Amino acid sequence: MKILKLLNKKYLLIFIIFFLLFSLNLRADDEPIDIWNLEKKVEQNSSVTVSENDESNEIKIDINKNDPNSAINTIYSDPLGENKISIVGLYDPEDHGLNIDMWSNSDGNEIKLILNKLDKTNLSKDSNEILDIALLTNSYLPKENITEEKFIDFKLKYLIKNNDKNLIKSYLIKNEKNIYNSKLIKFYINDYAENSELENACKIFDEVKYFGNDYINKFQIYCLIDQKKREEAQLLFDLNKETGLEDDFYENKFNFLMEYIEKADGKISDKNILNFHLSHRTNSDFTYQPNKNTPKFIWRYLSSSNLLENIDTINLEDAEKISLIEKATHEQNYEEKELFELYKRFQFNINQLLNVKDSYKLLQNYEGRALLYQRLILTQDINQLLDLSYKLKDSFIKDNIENAFNIELKKILNNIDKEDVPSNYSSFYVYNLTTPILEKKNIKINNKIIHQSKLLKYFEDQNDVKKAEDDLNKLLKSIKKNKDYNVSIKDLILLESLVSDGVVIKKKYKNMFQFDQSNVPTDIQLLINNNEVGMVLLRMVEIIGEDDLENLDSDTLYFMSTILNHLNLDSIRNHILLKVLPLKI
Repeated sequence: MKILKLLNKKYLLIFIIFFLLFSLNLRADDEPIDIWNLEKKVEQNSSVTVSENDESNEIKIDINKNDPNSAINTIYSDPLGENKISIVGLYDPEDHGLNIDMWSNSDGNEIKLILNKLDKTNLSKDSNEILDIALLTNSYLPKENITEEKFIDFKLKYLIKNNDKNLIKSYLIKNEKNIYNSKLIKFYINDYAENSELENACKIFDEVKYFGNDYINKFQIYCLIDQKKREEAQLLFDLNKETGLEDDFYENKFNFLMEYIEKADGKISDKNILNFHLSHRTNSDFTYQPNKNTPKFIWRYLSSSNLLENIDTINLEDAEKISLIEKATHEQNYEEKELFELYKRFQFNINQLLNVKDSYKLLQNYEGRALLYQRLILTQDINQLLDLSYKLKDSFIKDNIENAFNIELKKILNNIDKEDVPSNYSSFYVYNLTTPILEKKNIKINNKIIHQSKLLKYFEDQNDVKKAEDDLNKLLKSIKKNKDYNVSIKDLILLESLVSDGVVIKKKYKNMFQFDQSNVPTDIQLLINNNEVGMVLLRMVEIIGEDDLENLDSDTLYFMSTILNHLNLDSIRNHILLKVLPLKI
């Protein structure tokens, strides 16, 4: 490649053209080649044309950006030259009983309003499961008052906020030629790079070949170098240079990594994570001192790469440095145990330790916290343990670094029995104690109550309406004999769902129930009438909000099941019913 580097630009470009043409011919499926027609085929099919200006002796490359099969499009694409996107998503509509027109009738202004609101809400897991289906199901785009870019951006923001790498990867692969994917690809590769997981970051380029972003192109070139694929890296670098890449910092690091120069210039750039990583990678004596303005992604990289300053070497008189470490611990860039090891290094006299409740107030905040912690680890008295823990936590909270004392606090509280906690500390104890892992509960069938009966098994399988009908009528026969049985709203939810699926209740049992009593909100009913299924799902997410489904009142669950029955969204309905109806032990 050093020889290639020294070639005249003209011959380099000719080499590139023949390389591309040769690659295309390899895919011709063994068809005979008419060599006399080759020039004609190049004119008609090639995505690259070459013209030479005799006077200036310059080569001009014309790139056909509309050809998605062009090898050049793996590093260059122009959104303005692309066709309009019609469908984008991850799941097939049939997976959840939806249709491809679920957004077609909706007003973009209403979509933006509710999605912006949901983005600011700390949604529960149950809410996110429905939002996931609403946003990531393959569908046509809305037609009014929202651009395709804006609508797709809501999908990307959702994926980024949830940071599920497997989900992001699946979305990128399924929507490989989506011209708006650069934002998501950048997040994906940067997040891995910030955690020093370069190999995982680079793997996406084995799956996704279509993007048009200088930053991503440079990242891919670096990945190829790291994977010892230098010829490919050089080719992509040269193509990027021909399409306008100008970055002296990157080019210097590139030349060093390709061994064209013996030493990189030593410049450090924290403009982005790629630049910062290259600054580190190309300098064996790399050091970096973060400050209060250092971006979070730099802190993450320093932490994951073991580049943060050792606690044992920090000057205890450097108040700014210690405050910086406290903030970094709050943001989980330093481990809590390191911060508290730092606190142990402070020197206090016996009077300060004995009169800690007054002494810590006379010190700088970080010194006061160090004093409280040292006294805390010296005591065995439960009242003192709780009092000092409370004061220490309160000090962190007042300086907006409360997350710096979570793990260590829970360790302390875990060593105290709940029965020994005085009433004035009970709330503090419960709130900060480690939440026990909840055991998975099993469904217990109770055939004396309709919504807890074996009819629930139908919603797990939903493949035998006739059996469900027989089981239901047998159950109703026994229920009718019980004069004291009170029909609950949850009973109606189950029964109306079965009827919606085609189960027939015998006439002699129908008068036991008053069906269709749910109160569907007027705005949702209007959305249903207008076939705005996507908006209906968003409204359901809004209603559930931060709550778990199991904590919703029966009336809310009733009208939600009515909505899902009306729209034939059986998959979503069944998932909800199996969460809220059964008796679990």
